[in-house]
Amino acid sequence: MFVDKAQIFIKSGKGGNGAVSFRREPFVPQGGPDGGNGGKGGDVILLADRNLRTLMDFRYKRKYEAQPGEDGRGRQQFGKDGEDLIIKVPVGTVVKDLGSGAYICDLKEDGQRFVAARGGKGGKGNVLFKNSVRQAPNFAEAGGAAREKTIELELKLIADVGLVGYPNVGKSTFLSVSTSANPKIANYHFTTITPNLGVVQLYDDSFVLADIPGLIEGASEGAGLGLDFLKHIERTKVIIHVVDVSGSEGRDPIEDFEKINAELAGYSAKLAEKPQIVAANKIDMASDENIDALRSYVEAKGLRFFTMCAPIHEGVDDILKAAYEELKKLPAEEELIVTYEPTTEEEDPDYRDIKAYFDGEKYVVEGKQLKKIFDSTNFNDAGSLRYLYNYMLKKGAIDQLIELGLEEGDIISVFDYEFEYIEE
Repeated sequence: MFVDKAQIFIKSGKGGNGAVSFRREPFVPQGGPDGGNGGKGGDVILLADRNLRTLMDFRYKRKYEAQPGEDGRGRQQFGKDGEDLIIKVPVGTVVKDLGSGAYICDLKEDGQRFVAARGGKGGKGNVLFKNSVRQAPNFAEAGGAAREKTIELELKLIADVGLVGYPNVGKSTFLSVSTSANPKIANYHFTTITPNLGVVQLYDDSFVLADIPGLIEGASEGAGLGLDFLKHIERTKVIIHVVDVSGSEGRDPIEDFEKINAELAGYSAKLAEKPQIVAANKIDMASDENIDALRSYVEAKGLRFFTMCAPIHEGVDDILKAAYEELKKLPAEEELIVTYEPTTEEEDPDYRDIKAYFDGEKYVVEGKQLKKIFDSTNFNDAGSLRYLYNYMLKKGAIDQLIELGLEEGDIISVFDYEFEYIEE
């Protein structure tokens, strides 16, 4: 089964907590703090792999979590960093953050990597909080929080040249005689239900050719599987428009040509402007009158026109050479605009914000940096509690609460801890 879209939940590893520890050795009085730092949490990394063809694996597993960092230990032993989680995706995968709607990355090259969620930093052990005034710090820093998000993976095939046209006009046959690909070929509509890729070897060079499943009228409005197929044509640089010039299906070749182009334009103006080569197929069954009429019509629009009989390879080489020439004329492909940038915890624009409000029963203080300091607090140590309070005072949270009506004896809630406010 060809799966080209999936949604998954990713979560980086939380940073390990710093340790609170003191040296306790014979004959070493007042050994001092020796708590080590916590390890960094693992990153979630997306890796483009050319050996993958679909997003099938993500239909069965939708949750991915990197390993957290280990906590620090005594004797200044650092916790082990968490292992990065590498998620392999097919080349051509576009990644979107569902929360913000922003594009995260466009993985167009084999081996391309992108850090989609950074792991939390390891917390500092109490040895690093020792100073000339505080000789025996009885607290350490909590590890940085994990980053999590739900992302959408969408596979848009990376092909240099795309074959488009009505069903059963000979696109799969053209691909099979041009490359080593072996698509299913049969004389009925929609034999090809998923895109097929092949590599064309020409001169001392090569390019990727894609057989896009047949389009029908109304595809740009969602008829059939049109939208699913049109998005794959979006990534191609040159279009070979295959037309059944014999009219063997009872349709007019010129009408077929116009209807397919209308669907391309209906989906994207940019798609309609791509270089296009017209390949009139099934000439062994066509009348000279039909061939000449289509040739005149196409060339009047300024497009290159070729005839072929794909099963016996007649005219195929000329079309491939023309496509190669068009590829060489094109400028570098425009990059997808990525508006999302993964950040560390401290780079988060909301990280240092603090919020103070009255919820109808008690006064509440919240904040991302506050949560980290809260998690680092030793509630059995007066100095550690004083540090937490001074942070809220410095950030203006206490002043905000006083403006809201805070009085001595009122309860202030900081996450799951409550304390009574006493005026100094």
